[in-house]
Amino acid sequence: MKNDNAKCKIIFIGTSDFGLPAFQALLNDQNFSIVLAITQPDKPVGRKQIITASPIKVAAEKNNITVLQPEHIMDIREKIALLKPDLMIVAAYAQLIPEQILNIPKFGCLNLHASLLPKYRGSSVIQKAILNGDEQTGLSIIKMDKGLDTGPIIAQITEKIKPQDTAESLHDRLAALGADFLADTVKQYLAGQLIPQPQNNQLASFARSLKKSDGLIDWSKPARELERFVRAMWSWPVAWTWWQGKQMKISSVQSEPIEINSYKPGKTFKYNNGLAVQCGKDALIVKTMQLEGKNQMTSEEFLRGHKDFMGSVLG
Repeated sequence: MKNDNAKCKIIFIGTSDFGLPAFQALLNDQNFSIVLAITQPDKPVGRKQIITASPIKVAAEKNNITVLQPEHIMDIREKIALLKPDLMIVAAYAQLIPEQILNIPKFGCLNLHASLLPKYRGSSVIQKAILNGDEQTGLSIIKMDKGLDTGPIIAQITEKIKPQDTAESLHDRLAALGADFLADTVKQYLAGQLIPQPQNNQLASFARSLKKSDGLIDWSKPARELERFVRAMWSWPVAWTWWQGKQMKISSVQSEPIEINSYKPGKTFKYNNGLAVQCGKDALIVKTMQLEGKNQMTSEEFLRGHKDFMGSVLG
């Protein structure tokens, strides 16, 4: 499909650090030449709202690669076309790319996606896999079409979900896995060794974007479900609850719920010198927590300074 003597001209499109290992793998491979990086505009981050560049922009500028940051990617369609790219690679960009741009590269546009498509199209796909108690997830590389994660599948690789995995730890592992997986898949694809296979739309499911409010804990749910919820919400938006009109983040809980059903859901009580919270079925032992405006601490540390917390009902 491609002249072996010429480097494949790639435009890399991404924003978050999920795509960084893949970006670096392409950069380090002599078969590829990244001629442009496209990423979201710099945005305010953190409590102090400091204007911050995306991880992809930082990595691209460090390697003297031109960066464009359009509000809407169609605004730079002509600039993309002038580069005559062989391929475009997308990883966690957060904009839907129109057909007029997808059709520019000679070999199309590939997307590195953090689920085993057609399961979990959309954005919060890693959180969804943990929430649902899936035993495995993985990565998919698709040839993009005008739909959201609907294009034909070129390659997939699976990854086991560990019992202690948070969305953050699973994200980091999948990102690292994506480096060699993407580089190897692109080579095989350009050589004509991989034929994109249509997705079965009847098996498709969707994971919408998460908001801060999605982290609110519903204590009426079973403890085992809430244990997964706490892991899925870390490190954003973080599982949280209300106590005395303030937000209380629940950073981590014991993996095994305890079979106690004596209290109202949300009621805090002492269990083996630790802090437990009654759920709709069984109870959870809280390991680390953070009251609004304070630092994260162990439940033991928190209780020493807030003796009125024990016996209260969280909402």
